[in-house]
Amino acid sequence: MSWTRGVLAVLAVCVLLLTGSAGCGSDDVGEPEAGDSVTPVGKLLDATDEEGRRYREVDAEHAPDVGIEVQPEADDSWDVRLTVRDFRFSPDGTQAKAVAGRGVAHLFLDGDLLTRLRGPRYRLPADLVPRGTHQVTVRLYADDDTVWAVDGEPVESTADITASDTGPTGATRPEQIEDPTATAPAADR
Repeated sequence: MSWTRGVLAVLAVCVLLLTGSAGCGSDDVGEPEAGDSVTPVGKLLDATDEEGRRYREVDAEHAPDVGIEVQPEADDSWDVRLTVRDFRFSPDGTQAKAVAGRGVAHLFLDGDLLTRLRGPRYRLPADLVPRGTHQVTVRLYADDDTVWAVDGEPVESTADITASDTGPTGATRPEQIEDPTATAPAADR
């Protein structure tokens, strides 16, 4: 009876090898990395962003989310901080494929692309933000350059910022502020 166990063991190994279920590591490029999705992620829509990148629709329950906060700094630059949920920033050199909840963020100022972010912080230089009110928008993209989307809308967040002149205004220039005692009658001094 021991010969039947040996034959069965050999057959089992052959089946595992033929089906690829043996678990032996391989350097094939097509194999997913640890934590990667094995199936295609979301559904590609016909809708595109301003640069022609297609939207990748995912259900709201498993969709990534992003928030943005922009604070002025003492040197007139702006500190941009992102908060993400169900999203990981991909390191430089990541393979160009969509993996659930992973990718990069694109930062826009008044609709113009400023930079691609691989982390949650950015210093926005003062010279890029002229006087006035502006919109800073962050949008999440998969590594294959598709836009993460929910209900046909991109996963993004926008903050308004208002930049003023860096120099003193007319009301704060000392040479233009009158001395109230100089024009008041002597009795009022």
